[in-house]
Amino acid sequence: MKELAEPIKRLVEELKHLPGVGQKTAVRLAFHLLRQPAEDVERLAQAIAEAKRSLRTCATCHNLTDQETCELCRSAERDAKQICVVESPQDIVNLEKTGRYRGLYHVLGGVIAPLQGITPEQLNIKTLLARLNSHSVEEVIVATNPTAEGEATALYLARLLKPLGVRVTRPAMGLPMGSELEYTDSVTLQHALEGRREL
Repeated sequence: MKELAEPIKRLVEELKHLPGVGQKTAVRLAFHLLRQPAEDVERLAQAIAEAKRSLRTCATCHNLTDQETCELCRSAERDAKQICVVESPQDIVNLEKTGRYRGLYHVLGGVIAPLQGITPEQLNIKTLLARLNSHSVEEVIVATNPTAEGEATALYLARLLKPLGVRVTRPAMGLPMGSELEYTDSVTLQHALEGRREL
């Protein structure tokens, strides 16, 4: 990158830290930002700084919020009998897009991953147990990602929560609409068969 001035190089290096942004995309984004009016770039920088400065985790569910508790936890319209456990606040955004789930959430802050040194004690499991003890929760939906770590975390939570008399479920996994069996991996097919339902 000898052809780039030092400030552009620094900008490209910072942009490469964003998820899914490699060298080519970082260069394209850098030049896009540099073509924008100074006030637009300043607004973007201020929005990032303000979000970083004002956001914190919800005292109840660990979602991101600018208040003590998030809007979802404060809502009287949510079903307090259901808690959906997710890995990150971004998962809440994706689930809310469906418009189908009306319960509450709980953000673990990751998954159990011994190879990365992440143990159950480092996740927001104690606060989940406290919520179950203090509320009339009937079902916990464990919506961790279908990875080895996500599955291990789901099994760990199921063993921990079932003795409390709460129903522990997992979202159905399997074949996406429009896919063909020929191109589907064996693990996905296995989950699809196990999660089958009557027609």
